[in-house]
Amino acid sequence: MSTVTTGPRTDGTADPAPAPAGTTGGRRLRQRLYPWLFVAPAVVYLLAFFGYPLVRNVLMSFQEFTPTTYFTGEAPFNGLENWRAVFSDDLFGDALWQTLLFTAGSLAGQFTIGMGLAVFFSRRFRLSGFVRAVLLLPWLVPMVVSAVVWRRILDQDHGVLNGLLTALGLSDDGVPWLNSPGTALLSAVLVNIWIGIPFNMAILYGGLQEIPRELYEAAALDGAGPWRAFRSVTLPVLRPVITVVLVLGFMSTIKILDLILALTGGGPADSTQTLGTMTYHLSFLRLDFGQGAVVGNVLILISAVFALLYLRANRGDPGKGE
Repeated sequence: MSTVTTGPRTDGTADPAPAPAGTTGGRRLRQRLYPWLFVAPAVVYLLAFFGYPLVRNVLMSFQEFTPTTYFTGEAPFNGLENWRAVFSDDLFGDALWQTLLFTAGSLAGQFTIGMGLAVFFSRRFRLSGFVRAVLLLPWLVPMVVSAVVWRRILDQDHGVLNGLLTALGLSDDGVPWLNSPGTALLSAVLVNIWIGIPFNMAILYGGLQEIPRELYEAAALDGAGPWRAFRSVTLPVLRPVITVVLVLGFMSTIKILDLILALTGGGPADSTQTLGTMTYHLSFLRLDFGQGAVVGNVLILISAVFALLYLRANRGDPGKGE
């Protein structure tokens, strides 16, 4: 058994003195704090611009918050009165159902047509880049401007679309696109589809460019046709991109306000009222901010449920790196 002794080295120099315990502990503490320092700006941002407004909105839904509150500073607690008033209103049920129809119809149309165009443009041809750039214009135009233009196009008496249908002998009096409760919501969905197609096409087209050509060549050698290759190669590989497109589309569609206000104003006969427009009418037309906060909380709850379902569906997906 040998023993270790300390002393001068053979070259005449002394061993370095051991680092003080406090220095080692301080270094470890700094190493643990460094990651949190990088995360801190994002946490502060979320708390200031998302956390506080969310908590404030929840509290407001339990208060009698009216314009006089801004002068007196008094917003008495009224319990569940705002929630009862909103849920007992027949318009809330209609707005909720119409919101779901508007969102589902918009997502289905935008994704289907966007995917078709992305696949079409993935086959390079002359002027394909120019045509894709032109198709991006609806997405670049402000939504209010698009809604105003489409309102003129869909006008029953002087609209371009009805004029074309009349000239072709397909309609005598014109279709009441925005004037009938039976067609107004459908018209709003079609306009929103037109606006959202470029976004879906651009993102899906980028995803298609990342799929290795070798996969399609292997599928062709196995005897797979175009449709089978699309189902067995394109869709599985493109799944992460498709998920992102649908999530972003849902989040932007369910809260749409400006499009419907400029296109129909929520009418006729409240046939295009959504939760977003109902929040606007309660808060800024009826000036009942408490009830408006209730509808806003319902919108937040729906978005949170969708986000949880998205996280659960993608849990354990190898493509997510989990």
